[in-house]
Amino acid sequence: MRITNKIIQNNAINNVNINKILEDKLNTQLSTGSKISRPSDDPVIAIRALRLRTSLSQVQQYGRKNVPDATSWLKVTEAAIDTTSTVLTDMRKECVNGSTSYKTPEDRKKILDTLKALRDEIYATGDADYAGRYVFTGYRTDTSLTFGTSYKSAKPYAITEQLTKNAMDTIDYVNVAGMGSMTAQDVLTSAVKPADVEATQIHRIRLAYDNLDSAAGSFSVTLPDGSDVFAGGIQTVSANASPNAYDTLVGIKGDTDAKAVFVPETGELLLNDAAFNQIAGMKDDATTPAVNEGEIRITYSKSNFVANDLRPEHYFNCKTQNADGVPIEYNKEFLDPQYVDAQIINYDVGYNQQIRVNTMAKEVYTHDIGREVDEIISAIESSLQMSDILTDMKAKLESATESTTPTKEQVQTKLDAVQKAYDLLEDKLQKAFESGITSMQGYLDRTSNALTECGSRQSRVDLVSNRLSAQETSFKELNSENEDADVAEVAIQLGSVEMSYQAALMATGKISQTSLLNYL
Repeated sequence: MRITNKIIQNNAINNVNINKILEDKLNTQLSTGSKISRPSDDPVIAIRALRLRTSLSQVQQYGRKNVPDATSWLKVTEAAIDTTSTVLTDMRKECVNGSTSYKTPEDRKKILDTLKALRDEIYATGDADYAGRYVFTGYRTDTSLTFGTSYKSAKPYAITEQLTKNAMDTIDYVNVAGMGSMTAQDVLTSAVKPADVEATQIHRIRLAYDNLDSAAGSFSVTLPDGSDVFAGGIQTVSANASPNAYDTLVGIKGDTDAKAVFVPETGELLLNDAAFNQIAGMKDDATTPAVNEGEIRITYSKSNFVANDLRPEHYFNCKTQNADGVPIEYNKEFLDPQYVDAQIINYDVGYNQQIRVNTMAKEVYTHDIGREVDEIISAIESSLQMSDILTDMKAKLESATESTTPTKEQVQTKLDAVQKAYDLLEDKLQKAFESGITSMQGYLDRTSNALTECGSRQSRVDLVSNRLSAQETSFKELNSENEDADVAEVAIQLGSVEMSYQAALMATGKISQTSLLNYL
C-alpha cells in the first residue's frame, strides 16, 4: 500500500486531535471536580450516580423532614400528657387532703375551688395541637377535642354509649328530706324530723355527660339487636322533682321486674335490684364473634354543652345535623362488634418503616375523670350547705326557750334532723374522697402508660434518626467516590497529556516540512 504525504498529515492531525480531546477531558474534570460531564462519558458511572442520588434524596427526606416532624408531634403529645399527669397528681393530693383529719368549711371551700380549676385544666390540655393539627383526635386532626365555648343547638347530638356490666356501680344516696334547698328558718317551719333523713344504697350507670335532654323518646336502653333491656320500663324523673328520681327508685327497688329511672340532670340511670342482677349476669359469648351479648347500648340526646366538654364525635357513635340540616353520623363502625377502634397515624421514617406518632384521647382524656371530680364537688357543696344550716340551727337553739315559738324542744328536734343529714353527707363525702383517691390513681397509672408509650416511640424515632444520619454520610461518600474526580491524579495525567500533545505538535511540524521534492 502506497502511503502518501497527505495520509501522513491526516493521521498526524487525528492523533494530535485525540491528545487534544483527552487533554480537554482531563481539564474539564480538573475544573469541575467531576469524572463525567454527560452520561455518554461513562454510562456506568452515570447510572450508579442516579441510583445513589435517589437513595440520598430519600434518606434526606426521611432524616430532615419526616423524622423532625414525627419528633415534634411526639414532643407536643408528651408535654400534654406530662401536664395531665401533674394535674391528676394534684387532684389525688386534694382527695387525700380532704379525706384525712377534720376539715373546717373554709378548708373544704379551698379544696372545692382547687378541684374546679383542675377539672377545667385537664380537658383544656387535651386540645394540644401541632402545626394546626390536634394531636389527640385521631384522624379528625382539624376538630378540637373539646368545645371551646358553651354550645347550644337546636340540632342535638344523639349519642350512643356502648357499655357492659362493668359500667355499673353502687353509691350512697342521702335523702335529706328536702333540706338541701332550705334555710335554717325553712327547716324550723317544715315538718321534717330525724326519721325522714336516711341513706340508701343505689345501683346506677353513670353516663358520660350530665344535663341531658328529657324530651319523650330521647332516651333508650337496648341490646345490640335492638330489643329493650328492661322489661319493666324506664321512667324519666327529674332530680329536682317531688318525689325526685332517687325517691322514685326507692319505691321500685324491690320489684321483680327489671326497672330503671333516668335522671337527665345528673346523667344517671338508676337501677332497681332486678335490673342490676339482670345486667350483672350478661356476658359475651365467645362462640358468636358477630354479636356481643354482654353489651348494652344507651342512647340519649344532648343539646347543651359547656366549655371544655369533650366532643362526643371523638368517643361514641353519634348523630347530629350540620348548619344546613343535613344529617351527619359519626363512628357508625363502632356498632360493629368486630371493629377495632384504632385511628393510628403512622409516619414513614425509613424504607418500609413506619412509627406511630399519635395517642388517642381515649387513652388519656376520658369522661369519667371529669364526672368523678364533679361528684366530689357536688358532695362538698352539699356538705357545706348542710354545715351552714347546722351552724344557724345551733345558734337558734341557744336563743330558744320553752316559752318561745318554736320551743327549744322543737328546735332541738329540727337540729337533730339537720345533724343526722350532715353526718350522713359527711360520711358520703368521706367515701367520695376515698373513691377519688383510688380513681385518680387509676387515671394516673393509665396516663403513665400513655406517657411511657410516647417515650418509647420517641426512642425509636431517635434510633431511626441516628441510623439515617449514618446512612446519609455513607451515601454521600459513595456518591463522591463514584462521581468526584481525584484532583491529584487528574493533574498528573493532565501534565502528561500536555507533554504528549506538545511532542505530537513538534513531530507533526517536522513531518509537514518534508515533501516528495526532498527525495527527487
